[in-house]
Amino acid sequence: MLLFLGYLLGLLGTTLFFISGIGLLRMPDTLTRMQAATKASTLGSLLVILAVACFEPQWTFKLVVLAVFILITNPISSSVLAMTTYKRFYKNVYNTSGADAFRDDLKKEEK
Repeated sequence: MLLFLGYLLGLLGTTLFFISGIGLLRMPDTLTRMQAATKASTLGSLLVILAVACFEPQWTFKLVVLAVFILITNPISSSVLAMTTYKRFYKNVYNTSGADAFRDDLKKEEK
């Protein structure tokens, strides 16, 4: 039973890795690609770690330490990368809704 659970978790984890790869190819910009890659790959990594724990129960403590490390580092690194990307490339992008465009036109006319 534990072996079957390990295969099932491994299959789900690798499926999430595959979905993450598709998200990297299909998303239009850096921030959405980063979100797709981080969420799916973190969950996929945890599922693969659980699968390995089902196959090799004596490795459970080391795998739990690895899972905690992944849970801590992936969100932090992706948020730092997203913040840096936003500050570098998107800080001059304004809201393009109709109301803001109208206000910008009024400001140009006043000058």
